[in-house]
Amino acid sequence: MDMILPPSLVAYLNSEATTDVESLATCFAADAVVHDEGRVIRGLDAIKAWKKDAKAKYQYTVHPLDAVQDQATVTMRARLSGTFPGSPIEVTYRFVLVNDKIALLEIR
Repeated sequence: MDMILPPSLVAYLNSEATTDVESLATCFAADAVVHDEGRVIRGLDAIKAWKKDAKAKYQYTVHPLDAVQDQATVTMRARLSGTFPGSPIEVTYRFVLVNDKIALLEIR
């Protein structure tokens, strides 16, 4: 990936390559919110549980394609491959950063 991303997003993408959900504390704010698959996940503990469940259920990988940053918002397109119908797919991640941590993540 030849993109320049904020450190918290690099940490998030690195965490995607592992099953270690504890590393999410380095990139998400304690009160962060995630929107994924029609669900709203609030708080770091819930985000860790969401990530653990998603990794086990879909066994997916994330391949970033491009990213655009507009102040505190980073929009990144990525290819997801895994054990889900229609794999691989392209999705859009919208990250909102506060104090260099992910405060909001929307996956569409």
